Amino acid sequence: MKISCLSVSLFPAISNGEVTIKEYATLCRDLGLDGFDLGIILLKNHTPTYINQVKKDIAEVGLKLIMLTTYPDFTHPDFLQREREFDYLVRDIALASALDAKFLRITAGQAHPETGETDGINWAVSYLKKAATIADKYDITLLFEDHAKPGAWHYMDFANPPHIFLEIARQLKETSIGINFDTANILVSGHNSTLEILDQVIDQVKTIHVAETGSMGKMDPKPIGSGIVPFTEIFRYLKSKNYDGWLCLEEWGNNGPGGVKEAVAFVKETWEKA
Repeated sequence: MKISCLSVSLFPAISNGEVTIKEYATLCRDLGLDGFDLGIILLKNHTPTYINQVKKDIAEVGLKLIMLTTYPDFTHPDFLQREREFDYLVRDIALASALDAKFLRITAGQAHPETGETDGINWAVSYLKKAATIADKYDITLLFEDHAKPGAWHYMDFANPPHIFLEIARQLKETSIGINFDTANILVSGHNSTLEILDQVIDQVKTIHVAETGSMGKMDPKPIGSGIVPFTEIFRYLKSKNYDGWLCLEEWGNNGPGGVKEAVAFVKETWEKA
């Protein structure tokens, strides 16, 4: 099984320069991972000097950047803002390509109070389909997620309710867009059966965000393996389907590099035993 890691716990330290991207990639390499992931907010700009330095640092570590995560908001009630969000995503696709990433995680948008379900679904699908053609040109695979809420947003994800996530996923089947399935966010939505939802999109799943929550019905990040996500059951199911995509740890235990190490050890052991 191929494993990478997005350490949300280390985002503040990377953002303020306490930990460099190179040092983070080195940590992932030394833990025996097959790749590492980054949030788009950790990249300072897209100038040639900066991008070339990041690429050089990654090459020196010798570990491939697998996934970048970004947060398009295609459910915004303002048409002009939705257009801006599309242009932002085009830039992020170009950044992912410049850094030789394989995947770019995308979202539908926020659950703006003014946005109705039908409009939100239609807007998200329309913009995501347009983005797919651009991603195809750059050989970047976009991954739609059953998302919850990043710190960059005011509201929960519009597609956090499973029925909305499933409908958008259904309408994206004809595109090159895959699924990044988050193991915690179905529970965060209040739905008590992660496998029921996973089973409906498994043919589209390219990556699994191995994420943890401590509570049903709300965001409650915990160290992976210490909450309520049934990892053994999920991993056993994935093995039964001969899943050969990536396990991308979304580590959010807030225990520093040691927490990343513990998360990696737990996932490797649990996968092996499942």
